[in-house]
Amino acid sequence: TERSDRASDLEADSLKAFELRIQGCSDCGLCEGRNHVVFGGGNPTANIVFVGEAPGREEDLKGLPFVGAAGELLTKMIAGIHLDRQDVYIANIIKCRPPGNRDPQADEIERCEPHLLRQIELIQPSIICALGRFAAQTLLKSTTSIGRLRGKVYSYNGIKLIPTYHPAALLRNSQWKRPTWEDLKRLRFEYDGTQI
Repeated sequence: TERSDRASDLEADSLKAFELRIQGCSDCGLCEGRNHVVFGGGNPTANIVFVGEAPGREEDLKGLPFVGAAGELLTKMIAGIHLDRQDVYIANIIKCRPPGNRDPQADEIERCEPHLLRQIELIQPSIICALGRFAAQTLLKSTTSIGRLRGKVYSYNGIKLIPTYHPAALLRNSQWKRPTWEDLKRLRFEYDGTQI
C-alpha cells in the first residue's frame, strides 16, 4: 500500500525526532562504553522491519546497524528475496554495544526495549523479522530456542512476526542457511504473496 508523500514526510520527521531524543540516553550502564547510540536505519515507512540483538564493534564505531560481516550477509539475504536494504528498516533490541559483545542483560533489555517499540509504532510495518534468539525471545516473550521458534508466523501487537537465525550465527553454522532461506521465503510470501 502506497502512503501519501505528506504522511511519509510526517512519519520520517517523527522517527528522526525520536532518534535525536534518545541519542543522549543514559537509562542503563551501556551508555558509559559506547561510541554511538545505534538507533536503526533504512526506510522510515518500511513495511518490513528486521530486528537484531545489539550493535557490535563496527556498528558502535559507525553508528549504523548491521555494517560488519553479519551486516553484509543480511544485505545479501534481503537481496535474495528481491528487496533492497533501502526498502526495509533495520534495528536492534539494544541500541548500545554491550562490552566485548556479551549478551544483553535482562535490565538492559527492559530499559531499551521501549525505544524499539516506539520505533515500530512510528514505522508501522506489516511484518517483522526477528533475527536470532535474543530478538525472537524478547519480542515473543518466550524462552523457547530459536530453532524451535523459527518456521512459524507469529503475531506481535497485530503485526506478523517471523523469527529466523541471526546472520552472525549463519557465518559460524552453515547448516542453518537452508532453514533461514525457508524463513526468508516465508517472509516474502507473507509480505506480498511473492513466491521465491
